[in-house]
Amino acid sequence: MLSDEIIVTGSRAIARSYAKINLTLDVLGRRNNGYHDVEMIMQTVSLFDLLIIDKSNGGIKISTNLGYLPSNEKNIAYKAALAFFDYTNIKGSVRIIIHKNIPVAAGLAGGSGNAAAVLCALDKLYGTGLSEKQLCEIGLTLGADVPFCIMGNTALAQGIGEILTPLPEAPKMTILLVKPPVNISTASIYELIDNEPLKKRPDTAAMISALENKNISEIASNLYNVMEDVTGKLCPVVGGIKKKMLMNGAQGAVMSGSGPTVFGIFNDYQTAKKSHDSFAYQYRDVFLANTI
Repeated sequence: MLSDEIIVTGSRAIARSYAKINLTLDVLGRRNNGYHDVEMIMQTVSLFDLLIIDKSNGGIKISTNLGYLPSNEKNIAYKAALAFFDYTNIKGSVRIIIHKNIPVAAGLAGGSGNAAAVLCALDKLYGTGLSEKQLCEIGLTLGADVPFCIMGNTALAQGIGEILTPLPEAPKMTILLVKPPVNISTASIYELIDNEPLKKRPDTAAMISALENKNISEIASNLYNVMEDVTGKLCPVVGGIKKKMLMNGAQGAVMSGSGPTVFGIFNDYQTAKKSHDSFAYQYRDVFLANTI
């Protein structure tokens, strides 16, 4: 659980908020309220944002290292702090400093992770002793990925993403992540999926079996994301990155979430590092990580 790693000293909490990848992602259908039922296997990786959360005076204040991110109530970290104070009936004030490393709008749950970190940190700072279930209840009001970011590790996500079943911990794998400089509208991806029957779906059971057996080659061969074909048509660069990763020695590669980030699983760090360097000449957002 994310809160286990949070360091509290006096009135300050320091938290890492980790990125997630989707080992599988299936869209099962659209609900009447516009939300979609999904079935996906989510995995935490070591790429993280760093948050410093201080008790303060004068409401909720946000600052980040990225000038284009909102520092007001539009920031999900602000919303998370407000939701925590509303849920606990605490009249608190907090200053949140976010150092972003996870790319924004990348399919890696960077914002959701920030919200999760704020909720867990405030729980520790204010000594409220909320359970994981209670934290996830608050988190779900902020976004479907927030409960997973609170729980972490490896999990099967169902419903709209809020029904989480812990899975056997994934083996240590070297992961290369590459985000091209394009923006993807998740809503538009879902709309295209609604209007076009899916030709292939992930084998969720096979992926769970591979995780149980700690079989990295089977995990790599069962990577699949139904959104990839749709996103790839809008942004052909996604397919190009995937193809290059596989040529560079990745055992498997797939897009994460609604994209546009592509990640690959590598046998060893050296091969992954060579691939990393070849992508770093083209793209700014290139990262080496591992499963945690």
